[in-house]
Amino acid sequence: MSKRLHDYALLMRLNKRIGIYLLLWPTLWALWLASKGTPSWDLFAVFVAGTILMRSAGCVINDFADRKIDPHVERTKDRPIAAGRVSPREALALFAVLCLLALLIASHLNAAALWLSVPAVVLAASYPFAKRFHSLPQAHLGIAFSWGIPMAYAAVRGSVPWGEAAPLMAANLCWVVAYDTYYAMSDREDDLKIGVKSSAILFGRYDRLIVGLLHLAALVLLVIVGVQAQRGPAYGAGLVAAAGFAIREQWMTRTRERGPCFQAFLDNNRFGAAVFAGLALDLLLRPAGWL
Repeated sequence: MSKRLHDYALLMRLNKRIGIYLLLWPTLWALWLASKGTPSWDLFAVFVAGTILMRSAGCVINDFADRKIDPHVERTKDRPIAAGRVSPREALALFAVLCLLALLIASHLNAAALWLSVPAVVLAASYPFAKRFHSLPQAHLGIAFSWGIPMAYAAVRGSVPWGEAAPLMAANLCWVVAYDTYYAMSDREDDLKIGVKSSAILFGRYDRLIVGLLHLAALVLLVIVGVQAQRGPAYGAGLVAAAGFAIREQWMTRTRERGPCFQAFLDNNRFGAAVFAGLALDLLLRPAGWL
């Protein structure tokens, strides 16, 4: 039983928390903006728990979808389903349990946010299959990873002010496509052999240029978000720090080698954290008259 639970944990990628952080940061941006820096602890706990559960569910259904591909990829051949330690039927059951738990937690939200949780499950379930049908599955992931934004606004305000939420979602979409392209660049050779699609293959030799433009677009949109929300210097400092991390990633991936590209993907945790730190600090200090 202990070994089986360990394999389930690996299937949920609980040993690799980067995906949780990348999904959590934009949700926290929205939660702090919607509440003007004072979200309730109950809402904070619900969104953190929901993020962990939905990211875990996404990993499970991803490995189920890739069960015939992963054994042929060096980086993924030892995953629980690929290695035969967890059956596809078990994976589907685990996915269903995780989604039900996420919906149970979401039931503590108001009606507007609860209804928005239904598309979140659909997006999580459909993303792993996107790379079989179109060349930009990273955009599908971007929409899925942005869905916590309108949910956070709805949970705090009772409805979604799309004039505020839409630019933040667009910024996050650009950011997700940027960092997931780095991830795809690290897998490009394997994906070409197997025949699956990705932004790294679609962008070709313009991959780093397009990633740079996507990071720039994300930052410009975050500036617009800040202007709309009347944020101040601490928020701006967070964006400057995030821009520094994006520039560093361009340098890291200059040779397009597998290892540095994957490290650049991981490095985006700092980008998201910098934006949140600047926002949270600005919301804390400015009302107190310290900025």
